[in-house]
Amino acid sequence: MKKTVNVIWFLNLSIADFTFTLFLPLSIIYLAYDFQWIFGTFMCKLNSTLAFINLFASVFLLTIISIDRCISVIFPVWCQNHRTPKLALFVVIGVWVLAIIFSLPYFIFRNTFEYDDGTFGCFNDFELGEDPDTEELSARIIITRFLVGFLIPFIVIVSSYSIIALRIQRNHMTTSTKPFKVIIAVIISFFFCWFPYHVFSLMELHAVNFSQNVFRIGAPLTSSLAFINSCINPFLYVFIGRDFKKKFWGSFHSIFEKAFNEDSLQKDLQNKTKSTSDSHVV
Repeated sequence: MKKTVNVIWFLNLSIADFTFTLFLPLSIIYLAYDFQWIFGTFMCKLNSTLAFINLFASVFLLTIISIDRCISVIFPVWCQNHRTPKLALFVVIGVWVLAIIFSLPYFIFRNTFEYDDGTFGCFNDFELGEDPDTEELSARIIITRFLVGFLIPFIVIVSSYSIIALRIQRNHMTTSTKPFKVIIAVIISFFFCWFPYHVFSLMELHAVNFSQNVFRIGAPLTSSLAFINSCINPFLYVFIGRDFKKKFWGSFHSIFEKAFNEDSLQKDLQNKTKSTSDSHVV
């Protein structure tokens, strides 16, 4: 494919989502073993860090895509002159750098801890103990994650797509309702996938006020919802995109039509017969 701005956005979004889902089996095994980590300290740190790098990158890229679409609608002339793949590449590099920076605490503070029965768990050690400085550090990291990884991106995404919807409606750019459906789907999926996760993260700051069963049951569920966002991005941005369904089924139709077409089948048989006859002659 030709290197365009959209190709750069979605290639990096797919890399972030795919890399994240690639390491999900480790988390699945961790849950299946009732929170017993069997992969060692380094993999404990690496798994958590890569998860957050790709989650931050995915969220940031979704935000960049919404901003880019908004600017393309509001300033089409500027975009025609300045919206280049080179600029997009610099933006993407900045996104990955920011994602790594915000994920560093999870590599530094993530560690394994031995239970009484000799098994190990994989946790953030800044959440353990009663040291006020430790609790303050934990609160800062969780609040920063909420602001940078959800609240600010969500406000930007909602604002950008709201501006796009208003501009489309005001200028009568299209009579189709599909753009509005895609916009609503993006906003709803982002909110419902991420909001419960960050609510539980903030609840952990006051864990003494809640039953441990709440976190034992709720944390995996809300984490799974956040993980799902990386899995449904292709459906939102590709599968319900323009003419995808028509082209998709059209492709299958042409494949089966060619496979079962009598004229095509007869021609293939004739070619094979001719080839066989020629080989015997030789």
